[in-house]
Amino acid sequence: MTKDNETLRIIPLGGLHEIGKNTCVFEYDDEIILLDAGLAFPTDGMHGVNIVLPDMTYLRENSHKIKGMVITHGHEDHIGGIAFHLKQLDIPVMYGPKLALALLAGKLEEAGVSDRTELRTVSPRDIVRFGKHFFVEFIRNTHSIADSFSVAIHTPVGVVIHTGDFKFDHTPVDGEAFDIQRLAEYGEKGVHCLISDSTNAEIPGFTPSERSVFPNLDRVFSQAKGRLLVTTFASSVHRINMILELAEKHGRVVAVVGRSMLNVIAHARTLGYIKCKDDLLQPLHTIHKIPDENVLILTTGSQGEPMSAMTRISKGEHRQVKIREGDTVVFSANPIPGNTIAVVNTIDRLMMLGAKVIYGREHGIHVSGHGCQEDHKLMINLTRPKFFLPVHGEHRMLIKHSQTAQSMGIPAENMVIIDNGDVVELKKDSIRKGEKVPAGIELVDTSRSGMVDQRVLKERQQLAGDGMVTIAASINLDGRLFAKPEMHLRGVVSSVNRDQLQARIQDAIETVLRDRWSEFARTLDKKLEVDWAGLNVQIEREVQRILRRELQSNPLLVFLMQSPEPTAVKNAARQRTPAKVAS
Repeated sequence: MTKDNETLRIIPLGGLHEIGKNTCVFEYDDEIILLDAGLAFPTDGMHGVNIVLPDMTYLRENSHKIKGMVITHGHEDHIGGIAFHLKQLDIPVMYGPKLALALLAGKLEEAGVSDRTELRTVSPRDIVRFGKHFFVEFIRNTHSIADSFSVAIHTPVGVVIHTGDFKFDHTPVDGEAFDIQRLAEYGEKGVHCLISDSTNAEIPGFTPSERSVFPNLDRVFSQAKGRLLVTTFASSVHRINMILELAEKHGRVVAVVGRSMLNVIAHARTLGYIKCKDDLLQPLHTIHKIPDENVLILTTGSQGEPMSAMTRISKGEHRQVKIREGDTVVFSANPIPGNTIAVVNTIDRLMMLGAKVIYGREHGIHVSGHGCQEDHKLMINLTRPKFFLPVHGEHRMLIKHSQTAQSMGIPAENMVIIDNGDVVELKKDSIRKGEKVPAGIELVDTSRSGMVDQRVLKERQQLAGDGMVTIAASINLDGRLFAKPEMHLRGVVSSVNRDQLQARIQDAIETVLRDRWSEFARTLDKKLEVDWAGLNVQIEREVQRILRRELQSNPLLVFLMQSPEPTAVKNAARQRTPAKVAS
């Protein structure tokens, strides 16, 4: 029996009002367990950013409560952030499926954090314990990656089922069927709350089986006369397995391009999720010896990622693969929201190089790994939850999923629509939103070694949008300019005469020195002391105002001030933001 004041706190840090970086906290009393920790990819305005992570401030502040992590499957939007978080947090143990942990182990080793946690594999219907309050059972589901789970989390307030990413695939490629029976058993006993994937909540019907792609790919392969280049998600193990099967059927050897694709295939073959003859896979550098009609190149880049193999091939920048007349390129993936323009641009470039490109829903060469409305209804019917929480999707998807749940008999007052950082307080007889915790994003730069804070990102956007102005001014101890300030413009578009702009900036500096010098310079014990840092800020502010007015834009200003006192100059520079110290 639960007491009225017992509360399970469910706190999503990512995956709400967005696609990606799925990360959820379950907290009861003084214990926390985590469910997944994914990443997202940067938008066009995030210059120099490689990946986007959720803000982990709340977990850093409560790291002593963490008992472990549950991993549902091996997609990057569910495990891609773990290596970065382990640099800040100790997570004692992580339980998850074999394939996900095999992929994760390599990431942790590469990041040098494999000693910060223990990885333990689980099988369907395994039950593991975290601390005093949490028991978790792993329930086999079907998704676009092999070895995927939903989970039943036993808590003091009741059983919470988190679907993970799922669809009901009745003819799975690997024969591993969704454990519908176990879901139904939980539904009979009583599910307190269902937390469910909302990605395809707007789409009617059931999501087609992964196996439905096979005959359509088979037709495309049979019609290709020259080389075949196929791109899909690197983690789509079932799709890759079918592509390899079709390559063998049509007498083609396969060269794999892209680090992530090579990594997934290697682990999936080791674990038995991909089965093919050894000689089917050939090194890329050997395929020029093989007739074009017997070659298939399997590559990353289905989402137009800037550094992916397919993107570089489309730009003619790949060292070993060049597009030529007669090539057929197959996009066996649909663009994730936000990636459409990048994908379309890649397709255009491939066509201009002479390739025939097969893409789009009408060809039936891709199906989603996420359930549609009828899948959602079946999940609700099987589990029969008292409370409902839609997750993993943009706001309109969450709303639509909640409407579907209401049509299945769950009262509106028994569900909440939440955003990242919202705290869901789940009790025996109620569900409500509590106070928010810090939520937002953390950005990792292209070196994958440093975090990009919001100030740096804003400066990069400023540079990209309005350019940069560098001004150097020398000031003597009388509060006067030694010489005319030097000015350099980079990426600044303006009809303003350069000499006039420089003259106005000089006037502005001289005005500050004339009118405000006494505020920053004073004599103590016959010794002149100057607040160079304060003077620097005042001049910089006035110059920035002049630039905005004259240029009608807001370029990044780098203001360098020199004075007769070396230590003063050094101190002034130290007090400016790092981005305003010229390299």
